[in-house]
Amino acid sequence: MNKSVSVKVYHGYGHTQNLVVYGHVFKHRAKTEQVYSNNIFVNIAHLLRLFILKPYAFVEVRLQFFGQTIYNKTEGDGFFKFEWKAEHDIPAGWHDVKVEAVDQHGNVLNAGAGKIYVPHITQYAFISDVDDTVMVSHSATIGRRLRELFIKNPHTRKTFPDAASHYQQLALSHTEAQQPNPFFYVSSSEWNLYDYLVETFKFNKLPDGAFLLNTIKRWKDLIKTGKTGHEGKLLRVMRILDAFPNQKFIFFGDNSQQDPEIYTSIVEKYPKNIEAVYIRNIRPQNTEETKLLLAKVENKGVSACLFNNSEEAIQHSKAIGLIG
Repeated sequence: MNKSVSVKVYHGYGHTQNLVVYGHVFKHRAKTEQVYSNNIFVNIAHLLRLFILKPYAFVEVRLQFFGQTIYNKTEGDGFFKFEWKAEHDIPAGWHDVKVEAVDQHGNVLNAGAGKIYVPHITQYAFISDVDDTVMVSHSATIGRRLRELFIKNPHTRKTFPDAASHYQQLALSHTEAQQPNPFFYVSSSEWNLYDYLVETFKFNKLPDGAFLLNTIKRWKDLIKTGKTGHEGKLLRVMRILDAFPNQKFIFFGDNSQQDPEIYTSIVEKYPKNIEAVYIRNIRPQNTEETKLLLAKVENKGVSACLFNNSEEAIQHSKAIGLIG
């Protein structure tokens, strides 16, 4: 094994006909073991290390899953994506997957382990924005966003009151505890922050799920973190819908940026696939515009909720039968 090479595998998702796993291979990556400190300088140093890396471009990667072996190559930024059809039916639940980076002689440089979630076909699926929907981020203001990111760590980042309670109840909606509904967290943050976000969600007791993040950045681009266009987020949400054509989806977002427009455009095209749309009213100046968009959602027969706090959203979920 080449200790300087590392393989990072992110949570994947899918079903027997369409399985998807993402990851990165790095030639070098700074050691990023988190120290949960209240010291601002410790937190800044840790965050900087997340962006000190050298991607391994165009190296061969080999995935192993349920006796299948699939080959691919990384892209110029070290990113890889496997999308394949399983040879056998895959039972619902979480399943282990292994990805190896292989040199031109077939030697394994290093390996990484990940998991794939396969939901039951009758389950709900939830797609949630992260910044200012679940986690207080001030994403519309770059200075305040960077301040949140730099001075806090995953154990001091704040999530909105009752957001975890709402998501926990939804995870068990019309299903069993050992078979929770799948959550997909779509964020403008980069893959650099994957472990940071996973730990933040775990610490705040939010449901485990698959994260879909933005193109990885190097340290010199750190000031631009969290900046991505409308099209990038729309594409990531559409990929999830394409992977689960028989699933009923519930969307969560906020009105600080473009979630209402993105979700409304999807509902207008695929109303039968969407059960409900929830928008956190994070910017009161956008309230009226958001209401007009959600009226279009409701005109398509899809339930919509503009909420100021998570308790309002919980009551709405109970009213429409999403949770008991």
